[in-house]
Amino acid sequence: MFYKVICRYGHVGCRKDVSVARYIRMNYPATIIDVMDLTSDMPGVKNKGVQSVKRINQVEYEEGKLKEADNLYLKNLKSIYNVS
Repeated sequence: MFYKVICRYGHVGCRKDVSVARYIRMNYPATIIDVMDLTSDMPGVKNKGVQSVKRINQVEYEEGKLKEADNLYLKNLKSIYNVS
């Protein structure tokens, strides 16, 4: 099961937040609530920072992962948190 999740990063209260699409793969018994819980615990995602969750197919997931790898905000975030 594949999901596209829109997350908010940055200074949300100062209106300097950034919305970034994240692409998540979960095992079958997972629900949208499980996806939201997983995503909200990711480094940099703000409190109540999950804006939307949408189920997608594998092709959209693979294309999204390529876009995610080229996202400058996520590259910077990964270097700060030393996440692979």
